[in-house]
Amino acid sequence: MKKQTKFIVILIIVLVVAVIFFYPRMGDYFSTSSPVEGTESQGVPVSQGLQVNVIEIKPERLENSLNVTGSLIPNEMVSLRPEVSGLIQNITFKEGEFVKEGTPLVYLNDDELRAQFDRLEYTKKLFESQENRQKQLLEREAISQEEYDIALNQFNTNLADLRLIEAQLNKTVIRAPFDGVLGLREISVGGVISSADVITTIVNIDPIKIEFSIPERYANDIKVGARIFFRSNVSLEEAEGTVYAIEPNIDPTTRTLKLRAVSPNGDRQFLPGMFARVRLVLNIEENAMLVPSESIIPELSGYKVFVASADSKAESRVVTIGKRTENTVQILSGIKPGERVLTTGILQAREGTPLTINQIN
Repeated sequence: MKKQTKFIVILIIVLVVAVIFFYPRMGDYFSTSSPVEGTESQGVPVSQGLQVNVIEIKPERLENSLNVTGSLIPNEMVSLRPEVSGLIQNITFKEGEFVKEGTPLVYLNDDELRAQFDRLEYTKKLFESQENRQKQLLEREAISQEEYDIALNQFNTNLADLRLIEAQLNKTVIRAPFDGVLGLREISVGGVISSADVITTIVNIDPIKIEFSIPERYANDIKVGARIFFRSNVSLEEAEGTVYAIEPNIDPTTRTLKLRAVSPNGDRQFLPGMFARVRLVLNIEENAMLVPSESIIPELSGYKVFVASADSKAESRVVTIGKRTENTVQILSGIKPGERVLTTGILQAREGTPLTINQIN
């Protein structure tokens, strides 16, 4: 029994040694004889490189832009009020309509003023004829200069009273102060209004104004006449405007500088009070080298990218970056125009890794 046990133990030891000795050779055999990914059935090898997409570096136009938010405000806007109190006799406008400057909107009762005006017109003729007679008599030295001056003063006083009543009559007609769109009516015929009562509002929105603020560090980069681009929530297309006014001081609370720009709005697409996304072009570089943001690899000492060499191998390049846009980063040094920068496979790439380029942008 002991001999049988000893035989079994020796047999097991021999089998273990055989497995240890022959197993690596069997693995090499199967790895070279069986087809795997990267070879064809006929035994013709194909590229086993890392599958990547690249972008060929070309000089591009780079706009250094500042994105801020703002509000749309009207070109002109007033709440119409009468200068004098009176009874509303007639309303000649419709709510929401467009009116031209000087269009009559409301008529107040002017019966008393009209009567005073007529009385002064009659007395004007009398004082005018008296002044003419006194003047003729003065030329003949039939009266003194003092008597003529009294007649002339009466005539001039009458003319001044006429102008005063005429001015008061003009105030009984409320007219549009500028071209614009009228708001909702706040009065009715037969009501008595004073200078504190609002008749309606009138708004001029062509052109439209854009009010926004920029951080103080950009205060010297924006000048009157600078172009801006903006859009609101009603339109995804950008409209263009021009800066026409800059606040002369920085807001000490927000450390920002307020600006206003103006833009045509003939189709009345933009309305006052709308939220606006504003883009200011600070400067333009014509020959900038740009790469996608995902191509940049941050390191402790700076940044690097991988480029595809002429023999399709990965090469790491230390680069200096400049301005950033929404999707791209400017490269100041480290690569040259015509080189191909990896846009995919960044994490898997290593120095000298064979590459299979799927797409060149």
